Amino acid sequence: MKQILPAKVVTFIQGCLFIFFFFGSTGFSTLFGQDTTNEEVKRLQRAIFINNFAQQIIWSDLGESETFKIGVLGSDRTVIDLQALSQKRRIFNKPVEVKRFELVKDIDDIHLLYVNNKYNYDIDYILNKIKGKEILLVTEDYKYNSSMINMVNVGNTFEYEINEDLIKNQNFIVSSSLKDYSISSAEKWKQLYRDSQNALKIVSEEKTQQQKKIKEKDRQVDSQNQKIESQEKKLEERETAIRERNQRLAELSLESDLHQKNYEEKAAIEQELETNIREQLVFINDLSLKIDSSTSAITEQKDVLRQQNSDIAEKETILAATNSELKTQKTVNLLLIVLASVLLLGSLLIYRNYRNKKRLNNELAEKNQAIREQAVELERKNKELEQFAYIASHDLKEPLNSISSLIDMLREDYEDKFDESGKESIHFIKNSSDRMKYLIEGLLEYSRLGKEVSYKSIDCNKLMIDLKLDLKHAIDRTGAAIKVKDLPVIQGSDFEIRMLFQNLISNAMKFVETDVHPKIEISCEKQTADSETEKSYWKFSIMDNGIGIPEMYQERIFSIFQRLHSREIYEGTGIGLAHCKKIVETHGGQIWLDSEVGKGSTFYVTIPV
Repeated sequence: MKQILPAKVVTFIQGCLFIFFFFGSTGFSTLFGQDTTNEEVKRLQRAIFINNFAQQIIWSDLGESETFKIGVLGSDRTVIDLQALSQKRRIFNKPVEVKRFELVKDIDDIHLLYVNNKYNYDIDYILNKIKGKEILLVTEDYKYNSSMINMVNVGNTFEYEINEDLIKNQNFIVSSSLKDYSISSAEKWKQLYRDSQNALKIVSEEKTQQQKKIKEKDRQVDSQNQKIESQEKKLEERETAIRERNQRLAELSLESDLHQKNYEEKAAIEQELETNIREQLVFINDLSLKIDSSTSAITEQKDVLRQQNSDIAEKETILAATNSELKTQKTVNLLLIVLASVLLLGSLLIYRNYRNKKRLNNELAEKNQAIREQAVELERKNKELEQFAYIASHDLKEPLNSISSLIDMLREDYEDKFDESGKESIHFIKNSSDRMKYLIEGLLEYSRLGKEVSYKSIDCNKLMIDLKLDLKHAIDRTGAAIKVKDLPVIQGSDFEIRMLFQNLISNAMKFVETDVHPKIEISCEKQTADSETEKSYWKFSIMDNGIGIPEMYQERIFSIFQRLHSREIYEGTGIGLAHCKKIVETHGGQIWLDSEVGKGSTFYVTIPV
């Protein structure tokens, strides 16, 4: 039974497989074999056509080249076909070398170039690139008369047409046989195109029908496979049931044999057990006598061992005390050695630090002495410069006043006798003398700044009220709006702090665009102590809506007599911000600004608390 069922299953499966392979071998080869063969033939024909074109064209300088070079543009498999053909055929008795080009600009050093229209390369651009290089251009499926030699697919073969003008421009000579078999007119070309389109349509329809047949065959094969799988499952279930039944019968037979055998063995085992029990009782009695005699001997040995253990414990106590003393002594010796080493190393470090400190102190003393000498020299020079500036500016005022008086006398007594040019010159001289007067006065004020060493409390809120009254004429003339937030009481020179804020507010009203009303906001906040100087500062901010200052000039404006605009546009001597910088620095603070051209500036001033 177990052999008959598998044989039937094998026969059934073999029959199904025969049916499957029959349909597969006949149907699939019929459907796909023809297309594969045609495509391979077409590829071989294309390579042969290209080789034949090369052999029927005469080059002027071909004899100088050791190989005949063919180029293929784009990722076309024609490269492989041409390389395979070049192993068997030569052109003009020269070995053939095949190259691939991905870009048109890379084309160079070849005799023939093949291009397929399916890669969408522009034929005019290619012709322009190979112009004058004696490269024969062979194309496939391009427009009529657009290339030198153009191939067109017609059914299972190719036709071609020749553009003799393009070929002659490259100094090529075409054989008569190549001309005879080419397409000679556009009408023939169009007819070939229509024939190829019709043939393509017929092939497409046949392919569609073949695909339908393939789908039907696939459906039939799937149905047969499902039936085979169903039959296999049923056979497997039946075989499993038979194996289980046979196994159960074998187990039952084995159990019956075991029962009979176990009964006989049990009787023999019982007799052996009875005999063994009797022998064990005799052995136990003998062993009991031996144990009693051994127990007395063991008791005596325990007493001896107990005495020996007591002696050993006493000796261990003495040995432990001795080891403890030795360990303590070793530790003390080690600590003494470490301590001596540390003391020696510490002494060396202390001595070395002492030498370094002594050397550094000597260097520091020398540098301090040099700094003191430089400070004394710098202080002396500053005093000389300040004295020179004061004397020079003071002495200049007297001749300048004389010049101004003489100019006024000339204008009063002789102005009617001057022509327009003379009057204009007198006017320029007067303005120049006035500017010189203002510059000298500014220089005098600059030299006096920082002289006052006694500071007093200044209420900045009251100071701002007084400044608004002093600047009332300028405020009314410009339409300025000055907003002052709550300001602190600071320590400083009343005259210098007043000049500081007056200069900053005057500049904010002066440097604005035409027809713009100045807006000035003055505020202050307290800054916590600086970690380096341990001082707290009042930080004032004066914000305006003026013309702004470019970043490249923001350091330059604090230098004396520095101007960014001509006097015709904005009046002034260029010394106001230099006054502000000197006043702030003599009070121990700093001055800087943030500005953006066209949006205004914010000046920041810090004064120690």
